[in-house]
Order: sequence, then C-alpha cells, then structure tokens
Amino acid sequence: MSSEVADGRPSKRALWKRVLVRLFLGLTMAPLIAWGTLVFVFGSWPGWAGQPLAWLYGLGSVAAVFLPTPRRALLCCVGLFAVPLACFFLMRPSNDRNWQRDVALTPYAEINGDKVVLHNVRHCAYTSETNFTVRYETRSYDLSRLKSADILFSDWGLEVVAHTMLSFGFEGGEYLCVSIETRKEVGEDYSALKGFFRQYELIYIAADESDVVGLRTNHRQGEDVFLYRLRVVSRRQIRAAFLDYLGRMNELHRRAEWYNALTDNCMTSGFRLLRKHAATGRADLHWSLVLNGKAAEHAYTTGALDTSLPFDELKRRSRINERARAVGEAADFSARIRDGLPGMDWVPAGDGQGMEVE
Repeated sequence: MSSEVADGRPSKRALWKRVLVRLFLGLTMAPLIAWGTLVFVFGSWPGWAGQPLAWLYGLGSVAAVFLPTPRRALLCCVGLFAVPLACFFLMRPSNDRNWQRDVALTPYAEINGDKVVLHNVRHCAYTSETNFTVRYETRSYDLSRLKSADILFSDWGLEVVAHTMLSFGFEGGEYLCVSIETRKEVGEDYSALKGFFRQYELIYIAADESDVVGLRTNHRQGEDVFLYRLRVVSRRQIRAAFLDYLGRMNELHRRAEWYNALTDNCMTSGFRLLRKHAATGRADLHWSLVLNGKAAEHAYTTGALDTSLPFDELKRRSRINERARAVGEAADFSARIRDGLPGMDWVPAGDGQGMEVE
C-alpha cells in the first residue's frame, strides 16, 4: 500500500504535501493575479467595463488555483493571465486627447548646424499652483554658446523619491529646463500606482525656469528644490546630451509613448540619455535610479557635483526655495537663484574630449 494512502484516505504527509503545493502555487501566482486585476481596473476602456472585468478575472484566477490538480491549476492561471497581458500590450498611446492646458503642446526642434529653433517652449505665469496663464513660445538657441548643465531635485517630503529636471545653460544667462513628466488629460490626477499601467503618456516639457522651477518653489506646498551644477568637463558632451534631449522631444512629438513609473520616468528616461556621455564610473546602474531622492548624494560620490563641501552642507546650501520666492517671476530668475550657490562658477572646457573631473 502507498505510504501516502491509508484506508483509502490520504495520509497526513500527503495532505501536507498538497497544502504546501497549493500554498506555493498561490504565492507564485498572487503577484500575477494582482497585476492582471489592476490592468483591468486602470485599462483604457470604457469605465463601465473595467470593474466587472477586474472582478471576473481576479475571482476566476483565485478559483483556478484550487482546481483538482496542481498542473491543471497552473495551466489555467497562466492561460487566464495571458488575457490581461495581451490587453496591456494592445493599449496604444496617443497624442490626440483632451489634454490639460499645461501639457497641451509637445515641444519639437528644428536643427541646422549650431542653430536650434525650439517650438512650444512653455512659459506659464502663475498666481497659484492651479491658477495660471499658459504661454508657449518659439525660441532660438545657439549650440556654440551652450556652456553648462545643471540638475534639479524637487523633494516633496519623502526624501528617498524626488522629481528630477535638467537645465541647460547658455552664455548670456539663458537657461532651458527640461522636465520629464506625465501628460495628463483634463480631469486626470497623477497616481504613482496608475503610472505602472499605461495610464499616462510621456512628455518632455521644455520650459523657462521661472515656470517649471518657480511652480515648485513658489506655488506648491511642501516641496524643497535643490539645484546643483554638473561637473562635466567637455562642452562637446553637453552639446551631445542636449541634442539627444531634442531628439527625444521630436520622437514624442511625432509618436506618443507611454510613461512608466519605474522604467520611463523623470529619472530613468533622462539617465538613459545622459549615460552615453558620462565619465567612467558615472554611468553605472545604481539603486538611486529608483530611490532618486538619494541620486544627488550618489552623484557627489562619483565627483559629478561640487565636492569642496561635505555633502550635507552642499545640499543645505543648494536649496533654492527662499531665493526663488524672493525673485518671483523676474526676467533674471535663473541668474538670481544661482547667485552664491556652491559650484556655480564652474564651467567645462571648450573643446575637451572626455568627461573626467578636473
């Protein structure tokens, strides 16, 4: 007689084995079931369909775990999971939606040698976070006058997660700030959870600093903004990075892409562009790509930021909220928020080939 059957009934050993197999199967399939359910909750289909589909899929998948044999349960769960997986990849981004005013237009560039004409540069005038006048401008830039790249971190209190922006500086005191964000529709709010499920298109906002920086320092509550000069020796490398940013703007202007809270966000999208032009040791994958509130500290350890001060002191002195509020929307906003910041007098060499720190 089998050791797993006694008197026609399963032995305790056999029962425990079945329980453990079911438990293992349930724990293995739980993340997939949860993900698939959320795909239906947040998917791009009529609102009346999402909740019923989510309940149908979720309850059906849980029931499948308890089918008579583990093999049948596994095959059924995998087969059911193929449905939301297919739906996820069939969702298509679009540039033709009822967009909120501040993301209604995507920037695009015309490049002719050193001359760049950038369309739809945003320069909103704010009286509060939600009350503003939208302005889009066409601006011209001379690549031969591009001299610096600065990185900004906007921390809304979590400390380990922040919004990152990159600002390119030109001789004469002109700056162009690029903020990689979600492109939201009218009535839509940002949700980090929804950001994993193709709910938002991706947009590279090209803007005046008094707009995207001033919004966060002067009008939003609870955000601390830190501004650092990137120690990039070669102007040629800054130019290449700037052109890559313009190239992405043009791509998104022609064809929409999805934002993803993990793989295509303000940090990871920018990092993919910048790492091609980074010095040895600065392009390595690091956990601060995800917990980007710590990215400035990591950049400091690689020499990408000014190291004449201890990092804590550099960070304290690089916070620009008070000075930005004092400046308001003055024409020299960019110059005045940098006045006296550590490292801002550093500029790269004119014709260097590498990216090593001096």
